[in-house]
Amino acid sequence: MSRTLEKSISDDSLKSLLSEAVQYAKVNGADAIEVAASNDKGYSVTARLGEVETVEHHNQRSMGVTVYRGHAKGAASTNIVSLDAINRAVDSALEIAKYTAEDECAGIADAELMANDYPELDLEHPWEIDTDTALEQAIRCEQIARDDKRIVNSEGASVSSISTQLTYANSHGFVGEYRGTRHSISCSVIAGDDNGMQRDYWYSVARDAKKLQAVESVGEMARERTVRRLSSRSIKTTSVPILFEPTLARSLMGHLFSAISGGALYRQASFLVDSIGKQIFPEWLTIREEPHLLAALGSVPFDNEGVRTQSRSIVENGVLLGYLLSSYSARKLGMQTTANAGGVHNVQMTHSDKSQQELLKDMGTGLMVTELIGHGVNTVTGDYSRGAAGFWVENGEIQYPVQEITIAGNLADIFKGISAIGNDTDTRGNVQCGSILVENMTIAGSS
Repeated sequence: MSRTLEKSISDDSLKSLLSEAVQYAKVNGADAIEVAASNDKGYSVTARLGEVETVEHHNQRSMGVTVYRGHAKGAASTNIVSLDAINRAVDSALEIAKYTAEDECAGIADAELMANDYPELDLEHPWEIDTDTALEQAIRCEQIARDDKRIVNSEGASVSSISTQLTYANSHGFVGEYRGTRHSISCSVIAGDDNGMQRDYWYSVARDAKKLQAVESVGEMARERTVRRLSSRSIKTTSVPILFEPTLARSLMGHLFSAISGGALYRQASFLVDSIGKQIFPEWLTIREEPHLLAALGSVPFDNEGVRTQSRSIVENGVLLGYLLSSYSARKLGMQTTANAGGVHNVQMTHSDKSQQELLKDMGTGLMVTELIGHGVNTVTGDYSRGAAGFWVENGEIQYPVQEITIAGNLADIFKGISAIGNDTDTRGNVQCGSILVENMTIAGSS
């Protein structure tokens, strides 16, 4: 009888299962191998217009194996996590590697970088709530969101709870595993008046359900954010300061991480090629990666290659200190991996003590952006142009909602033109950031 993932979860045998697969690959001709397995278990429920919309139970398994014959690579995967299935995947990967061209940069991460002693990060907090209770919460959340005659429809409210187990092993003898939970509440509604309809949403997410916003609060936020957008209008083309609210500020900073990722850099497809040691932000701005924060959403003890994660400054006093590299991209650049195979982990940045309202006062006249549309960002040149919606501001006060506009600039100028970051930090992701005030950008609106 094959050992399945269900058994491995209860008796902690998955580590030994992957270790056996590593040995099997080495015996059968692999010079190096890495194996990763994951299992997501939980549920998500959605209520719409006061009725049950969906109830989904999740038990998603996956396993991937990558082998190397010299510097030739082969990969295969399966969703049946048993020793027989893993070994069959190894056989397939070995066969593929026979016909793959050699790449001198290919291979698993260096042995001395393995996370052989990694910290416990308090990532697992099961939520003792059944689907019936979760549905009651979703219905209550949507009920609060719809408690306004201007709310004319709903896309529903959802409650979800997912537990994840991640296990990784490679031929250096490293075997690592960690488990985590992710719980969320979300709601999206539609408001309407004589000038048309508007949609907006709100959500709360945390590893520990005790840290979630109350369903009533999520519903209130979804309602308030939606009705405030009614009677939106366009504005004339102009150049003014722009304030990105936290959810969009995180998106703006995400373009930095795309530009300093190893893949973009070794392909010469980034406007920040050869920028280490150069001033790319104002001197007051420091950006750090803190992957070991307890119970944080972006915390991991090791990256997707088993490399131990560690705290570091990516930008210090406005100067770029390092890139985001996997082992492969690091070798292509003649550098060392930064344990970012899989992305960034809990990025934090210096900010002022000012609230969003205080930043609006500092801005005076300009635009607060609350929604971005489209994907008009060119990482090669840094050119930035995206559809947007938000609120027109005069004398530091919101005047009216705005839509059907485009904001534009160049990321190099935008980054250098950041004049302040607010204290309204959004911690609901890998990038933790408050509102960002940019000194000047172009708005393309009505003629």
